[in-house]
Amino acid sequence: MENYKLGVKTSWITIIVNIILAVFKIIAGIAGVSSAMIADGVHTLSDILTTFVVLLGLKISSKEADKGHPYGHEKYESVFAKLLSILLLLTGVFIGYESIKILISGEIRTPKIIALIVAFLSIIVKEGMYWYTIKVAKKIKSISMEADAWHHRSDAFSSVGTFAGVLGARLGFPALDPIAGIIVSCFVIKVGIDLYIKSIKELVDESASEEIIETIKKKTESIEGVRGVKELKTRMFGNKIYVDIEIFVDSNITVEKGHEISEKVHDKLEKDIADIKHCMVHIEPFK
Repeated sequence: MENYKLGVKTSWITIIVNIILAVFKIIAGIAGVSSAMIADGVHTLSDILTTFVVLLGLKISSKEADKGHPYGHEKYESVFAKLLSILLLLTGVFIGYESIKILISGEIRTPKIIALIVAFLSIIVKEGMYWYTIKVAKKIKSISMEADAWHHRSDAFSSVGTFAGVLGARLGFPALDPIAGIIVSCFVIKVGIDLYIKSIKELVDESASEEIIETIKKKTESIEGVRGVKELKTRMFGNKIYVDIEIFVDSNITVEKGHEISEKVHDKLEKDIADIKHCMVHIEPFK
């Protein structure tokens, strides 16, 4: 619940900052006759939408297990992250399309200084929002919030391209303004594809990292009475891990003693590795 509250607080802060920033960008784009700045402002507006999606994902995924969802709701994180990645892709395509349209039409005008100033301020603000959001995302292990953080960074990239394009246009190369928009769109599309692939991996029960698997083995083998690990399976469930492990115990001990050892393994793994939601331990006789 603490993670949920922290995620909600972070999301609302970024929504408020984005609303203010989007208004400034669009006004600066119109007043400064910069197509790249207007596209940048639309990109920021899309950030507001994606953050609302993150809030919805956090609310649903934080719900306790129920009769209809006995394993919990964590996978909804990956579902919403997938939606966010699609929004990123669409944003990138829109920015690229608008810039190409302006370039082909030849209706290119030299942007005014206000577009340059707002682009510079946007770079600083959006990069700060990226680091703030990614820090919280890693702390609460939220893939949808991580996707939102990258949406902020893609907006920072967009502003870098806008700044370069506006500056170039003011130095006598007006075509650089829409060209910058095209380059930015490629960055945004790439981030969207990467996040889409990551969310898909979590939805298809991919195993935990090799580092986590090795940690599980070492902690298990350190328990008195465990004679070795026969088999270990892990699967990601949203931001949590399910573990199925088979351990060897002395074949001459009682069933009660074997159960006691398996309980120690179960309790230690769930206590020491916070990401493990559930651990199933099976014992095998060691001869």
